[in-house]
Amino acid sequence: MNPLYAARRRRDVLVRALCVAAAALGLLWLGLILWSLFANGLAGLGLDVFTKTTPPPGATDGGLANAIVGSLAMTILGVSIGAPLGMLAGAYLAEYGRYEKLSDVVRFINDILLSAPSIIVGLFIYIAVVQTTGGFSGYAGALALAVIVIPVVVRTTEDMLLLVPNQLREAASALGLPRSLVIRRIAFRAARAGVITGVLLATARVAGETAPLLFTALSNQFWSLDMGAAMANLPVTINNFVQSPYETWRQLAWTGALLITLAVLALNIVARVLGAERKLK
Repeated sequence: MNPLYAARRRRDVLVRALCVAAAALGLLWLGLILWSLFANGLAGLGLDVFTKTTPPPGATDGGLANAIVGSLAMTILGVSIGAPLGMLAGAYLAEYGRYEKLSDVVRFINDILLSAPSIIVGLFIYIAVVQTTGGFSGYAGALALAVIVIPVVVRTTEDMLLLVPNQLREAASALGLPRSLVIRRIAFRAARAGVITGVLLATARVAGETAPLLFTALSNQFWSLDMGAAMANLPVTINNFVQSPYETWRQLAWTGALLITLAVLALNIVARVLGAERKLK
């Protein structure tokens, strides 16, 4: 055997072994985290979690109903604000300003927002909204989540629209459709699965965000649907309860973490399925 070829084979085997070892190490820690989460979280999972509010200090029973509802309300509102803005911006980058210099600037800023720590977003909304209005609120929390959603949806929308063949646009334009209708009825329909996948991934990202809500929505231990005031939510409740000396609170923290994990897992599975269907088509 050629010595040079043998040396290359040995290096290839070594690199493959290191890659497998690195992947196995990552999966090991992930497995340990999930095992700990399920082992501790399942013990407190029951009907009371969804029907009772967070208990006062020292109470022996309670649930997370108010925190779950608060999280759902802020997440839905945040995605409802951020997703349309992200889709419109992504459509502009892909369809109208594909080769403009302004689009390059927007893409650069969007990439920065994608990698920006969420606590920075929370501090920005705290200064811009909370201090201005004079109090924490569910609306401020939803706005912080919307700011995190926007860059994710912008990127996925642009990428999905760029994958649509130009022949489809040209055929529609040849039939006399104006550009706005070509984008809405042709490009967006062809990229629909990918755009929805992007929205689901953005939702999964903000579902467990804690730092932005600490500075915007804060939390409380009462049942309230008033988004104009401080509002209970799962991430902040978990953060507060896990540091508590009360066993009931710590158990609820584990259960809440399990619920968020299952919700994010479900959203990611749906996004993967939609993405796989799009590739098959």
